[in-house]
Amino acid sequence: MKTLRALWNGEMPLADAFWIWAVAIGLAVNFLTSALFVVLAVNGRFIEALVAGYAFSVPYNLVACVGVWRAAARHEGSALHAYLARVASLALVTLLSVT
Repeated sequence: MKTLRALWNGEMPLADAFWIWAVAIGLAVNFLTSALFVVLAVNGRFIEALVAGYAFSVPYNLVACVGVWRAAARHEGSALHAYLARVASLALVTLLSVT
């Protein structure tokens, strides 16, 4: 929980927030919830499928995006890297939350 709080507050390095939390863990969370969505939907459990597919992934995606955004604001390196991380995380979260 302490690490998620640090992510939310942007208190970790931008590279960690983006590559570990938004990309790697974000893709894993979205892959698992999508797979669960498909399994439940195929078995006719549509309400459960919607909950499994969106109730876990969308909040996680939002936390990851906010964390990257805030880490980018504190980033002392290249302003271009901070900008690109913000744009990429927003695009990734949008893509993964809608599909």
